[in-house]
Amino acid sequence: MTSQPTQAQLNLAALAESPSPRTMRSLRKIQSHQLLSSTQLSQPPSARTSAGPDELSQPAQLDSPVRLRTHRRARSNSDAASREPPILGTQRRSGRKTGSGFGIKRSVLETLLRDGPQQGNVREGLQELRYLILSTRVEADADGMSAYRVYLWLALLDIPPVPTDEYLALIHRGRSPAYTKIRNDTFRTLATDPLFKRRVTEASLIRLLNAVAWKLHDAKNKNRVKSRSSTSRRRDIEFLINTPPSIAEEESDLERTISSNNRSGTITSDSAIYVQGMNVLCAPFLYAARSEVEAFALFHSFVIRECPGYIRGAMDGVHRGLRLVDRCLEIVEPKLAAYLFSKGMQAELYAFPSVLTMCACTPPLPEVLHLWDFLFAYGPHLNILCIVAQLIRMRDTILESPSPNKILRSFPPLDAKEIIALTVLIVRKIPEPLYAELIDHAK
Repeated sequence: MTSQPTQAQLNLAALAESPSPRTMRSLRKIQSHQLLSSTQLSQPPSARTSAGPDELSQPAQLDSPVRLRTHRRARSNSDAASREPPILGTQRRSGRKTGSGFGIKRSVLETLLRDGPQQGNVREGLQELRYLILSTRVEADADGMSAYRVYLWLALLDIPPVPTDEYLALIHRGRSPAYTKIRNDTFRTLATDPLFKRRVTEASLIRLLNAVAWKLHDAKNKNRVKSRSSTSRRRDIEFLINTPPSIAEEESDLERTISSNNRSGTITSDSAIYVQGMNVLCAPFLYAARSEVEAFALFHSFVIRECPGYIRGAMDGVHRGLRLVDRCLEIVEPKLAAYLFSKGMQAELYAFPSVLTMCACTPPLPEVLHLWDFLFAYGPHLNILCIVAQLIRMRDTILESPSPNKILRSFPPLDAKEIIALTVLIVRKIPEPLYAELIDHAK
């Protein structure tokens, strides 16, 4: 018998629904610069007091500040054999509503996500979600686990549900052309992080990456066939009208086609189906999701819509991001930038993993999840400025060191709250033309 969707699922679908997802994503990123660079954050529909830069430097107060490790979720994949014992019928359930599962009152953020926007206004609902993420932080336990974070990510990134059968069909196809490369990387994924190793198995990581590789492989082949068909038709028309083909015009048309595809976030024929580092970028999705299917939907959509340039050609989007780290650092901290450049330390030498993985390579993992809440709310392009914020945190140590390359081999542990506060301040110093390049660098 087919199960009917719950009211919470319907509300989530209503929140994530948008008449033009691509337009909404572009508008969101452009508005994030105006929002974060303003003196006061725009007031949400609930008439809450906006948080200014001074308030961001103070500890955020949650509606439910208690974080108890009284709830531990099972693995996010089918390899987990253990199951929690059923609740005995003699046990009495508390009358208080505990939607998050932590035994505490549901937060305002979780309530908005579960109940949906007031009067079905999706735009205002998303605006308030972003405000709450910035001002209160997603509620989670000491391991970074949250009962609703994965649904928050799905809504912010505008990702519809993926049928389980679709994911299973990709798995049953067997080894993808990138399978060997994937196996060479998965065992190293966050190898020193006990939280990740306890929750996510290597087998689940292999399955998900292999399924995404098949998906990207199919998209590449489809685009290659379309490109050949289009070229053939154009040449036939030129022949029929007795006009010699122009090489310059053909190259210009091709460049325009590729540029258009890149802006729309599609996979082109020169995109890779797997590049080193995708395993680390995939890891937080698997850790936070409740199932492999959810993680697959998040990771695949994120790669092809938010950062397709990171897996295209020679990862040109990553290299553009690295150059932007240097340019933004010159504007925000010219003395620090000049010192690093004098030592031959461009971002290409130390920030490549941080750009490619959206800072997921820097522990601890719970802080990565909180940082990603912010990036998904206001735009993943802000990861470039988050890296600049990390350099500013290390400023005195770097300037006092005769060999900054040793210090920059590994960044200090993430402090998501401090990095986000610094990033909001940095946004205000970035000129709009440069900010537009930040938005487009991963496309």
